[in-house]
Amino acid sequence: MSRPALRVLTLLEILQERGLVPADELARRLGVDAWAVRRYVAALRELDIPVESVRGRYGGYRLARSARATRLPPLMLGDEEAVAVALALAAASAGRTSAGEPSPADRALVKLDRLLPSALRERVATLAAATSVSAGEQAGAAAPDPEVALTLAAAVRAGHTVRIEHSRGPREVDPYGLVVHARRWYLVGHDHLRAELRMFRLDRITRAVELPRGFAPPAGFDPVAHVRHALTLGAWTHRAVVWLDTDLPSARAGLPGTFGELSPCPEGGVLLVSGAEDLPGMARILAALPWRFAVRSPPALAEALAAHAAALAEAAASGRASLPNDVSPRRPP
Repeated sequence: MSRPALRVLTLLEILQERGLVPADELARRLGVDAWAVRRYVAALRELDIPVESVRGRYGGYRLARSARATRLPPLMLGDEEAVAVALALAAASAGRTSAGEPSPADRALVKLDRLLPSALRERVATLAAATSVSAGEQAGAAAPDPEVALTLAAAVRAGHTVRIEHSRGPREVDPYGLVVHARRWYLVGHDHLRAELRMFRLDRITRAVELPRGFAPPAGFDPVAHVRHALTLGAWTHRAVVWLDTDLPSARAGLPGTFGELSPCPEGGVLLVSGAEDLPGMARILAALPWRFAVRSPPALAEALAAHAAALAEAAASGRASLPNDVSPRRPP
C-alpha cells in the first residue's frame, strides 16, 4: 500500500476514534503539513465518507452523518476492538433465520473474519467454535474480557486444563465449553478444587492461563443443557410443571431465559418446567402471566395459587364493601 493511501486510512481511523480533531494534531500524527491533511480529507470525501470541517480557534475535522450515504463507511478497528465486536456477534448469533438464511450476526461475523489478520482470525474462529448460544437468547449479552474468552476457547478446543483467577479465588478447570445464556457468558467444566462439574461466569474471571495438562471431556456432554438446567432447576427445592396456553415463540419472548425450560406440548400449548423455592411467590408470578395456564405439579403450587386467588377475591370484595352506596369506582384518567 502506498504511503498516501495508508495515511488516508490512518486519518479515517483517527476521526473514528474521536469527535472533533484539530488540524494541527492530525498533521502531527500523520507526519505531514496542513495542506496534506486537506488533500487526505478530500480523498475521504471522494469516497463518499462525510468529513466535516469546523472553522475557528477550536476548529478541525470530524466525521458527520450523511443523509446521502446508502451504506456504512469503512470501519477501522484495532485488534482488541475487532475481538470485542466478534464476541458481541458470537453472543448474538442465532443460526439461521426463518427463511433458512444465515442470521445478520452470522453474516457480519463472516465479513469480519475475512478482514482479520491470520493469527487473530484463527483465535476468533476458535472462540466461535467453542461458544454455544442458548435457544431464544436475545442480543445484548455483556461481552467478557476478550483475552480471557480467547484463552478459554483455545483451551476448550485443545482439551487443556486452564487456571483461572476467579472472584472467589483461583481454580484449575477442565473446560468443556463456553455458553451464552440470559445475556451472560459462562464457562462450564470440571472444577479440580471441588472435584465436580461447575460453571463460572466469565465477568467474574479476571485472568486465564492454558496449562499443558490435557483431559478428555465426557462423551455427549451438552454445555447448554447443563447451564439451562442449573439455572432453572438445579438449585431449587421444588420442581414446577405448568401448562401455558400459548405458542413457543410467544412464551420465549414473554419469559426471561432463566425462568424455566420451555417445550411444545403434543396436544398444543407450551410446557414450562421451572425451579421454585417460594411457592406462594411462584403463584403470584403465574397469576401475572398474560395466558391461561394449568398447574400440573406439584400439588402444593396449585394450593398456593388457590390461596392467592382467594386473597385477591377477598381484597376485591372488601374494596367494594367500603365504597358508599352512591359512589361507584371511577376509571383513572
